[in-house]
Amino acid sequence: MNFNREILPNKKSRWRRVAIILIGILTGLGFFMAKEASLVSYMSDDPLACVNCHVMTPMYNSWMHSSHREQASCNDCHVPHDNVFNKYYFKAKDGLFHASVFTARAEPEVMFMREASQEVVQNNCIRCHVQQVTQTKYDGWLEEHKENRTERKCWSCHQELPHGTVHGISTIRNNIAPIPTDNVETVIPEWLNEQIKK
Repeated sequence: MNFNREILPNKKSRWRRVAIILIGILTGLGFFMAKEASLVSYMSDDPLACVNCHVMTPMYNSWMHSSHREQASCNDCHVPHDNVFNKYYFKAKDGLFHASVFTARAEPEVMFMREASQEVVQNNCIRCHVQQVTQTKYDGWLEEHKENRTERKCWSCHQELPHGTVHGISTIRNNIAPIPTDNVETVIPEWLNEQIKK
């Protein structure tokens, strides 16, 4: 009986050491992944955070060459603004979905917003452009425009804002840039330009 009592404490201490080492490894890997993924940047409103996923570079570049660049960042259009908790909940939920799709390399060639994102973007269009949506002088331009101003999706008519008409990730202007092209006139190397001219 004494023999069993002496063995049990040794087993407990050995498993405790193993558990502490495993917890340390998992914590270290978590911090490493958070740093490599620039996790803290996603809490900001900086549009460059979206470019952490290289697949989003064309969307960033098309926004950089649009008129919305002066007034609205990615979060102004793509996250709710009714309260801060809803904003970060939506960012986390949407971000985890995007991260899982991009990690699995399952991103589609042409990206479309999911239903929840469409609702958020629609509400933000109306929030920023409420005067244009409610002005009565535009009533005669389109059939049933007055009745459908807030029900129809804004991009059903305004397709080119802010990302342009082409939404394929390999066909948007300035897509070949590995980094955002806000300060770059051309991304085509000189030697390639000469070959194209020939």
